[in-house]
Amino acid sequence: MTSPIIVFDLDGTLVDTAPDLLDSLNHCLRTVCVPEVAPVEIRRYVGFGSRVMIERAFAAHGRPIDNEELDALQKLFIEHYTAGMPGLSRPFPGVMDALERFRSAGFIAAVCTNKLEDLSKRLLEALQIDERFAAICGADTFGHRKPDPRHLIDTIKLAGGDPDRAVMVGDSRTDIDTAKAAGIPVVAVDFGYTDRPVQEFEPSIVISHFDELTVELGNKLIKSAAGQAVA
Repeated sequence: MTSPIIVFDLDGTLVDTAPDLLDSLNHCLRTVCVPEVAPVEIRRYVGFGSRVMIERAFAAHGRPIDNEELDALQKLFIEHYTAGMPGLSRPFPGVMDALERFRSAGFIAAVCTNKLEDLSKRLLEALQIDERFAAICGADTFGHRKPDPRHLIDTIKLAGGDPDRAVMVGDSRTDIDTAKAAGIPVVAVDFGYTDRPVQEFEPSIVISHFDELTVELGNKLIKSAAGQAVA
């Protein structure tokens, strides 16, 4: 039987990347005289990748942007972000213990993120946790990305897992909608990057710390999704 698998979003779920994403976004905005994004606003921008972050910053000030300028600013964003990696980004409290719990219980672990694949791998490598994941799949890994459920399903398959024995962990509506569309239970963390409470999007369960992400919970959610009796 295929091992069960737990799939994590990256920004705002596994790793607190907001300070560095904000720094790179504001670096780009300064070059084109667009007002910078304040730290308290970052949750409105993160979740769909650097390109969307830039588009949203322009839209917030009624400033149009064409594809040529967007391409140039995204390139600048990536260069700035990569040069400072890992910067201030760190795994959220309890992440390392949770990964070890699930590894010891025989779970495969993977990452499914709308961050570009290369940036995701570089960040996790810089934090020395990349080897804990059987697959790290970003917005450009396949021909689709979250909230398309194929992004999650293909990540699971690439990692050697079975979508029928999987659970997703994320911090946003994008993650929750993706998992629901894939028929996979989803744990939402309430400390991530979303401008609305994750409870509103009706995940399978909400946690406030990774200490709450137990193997027993993972197994329970998988069994429940499969219609099996839960002890």
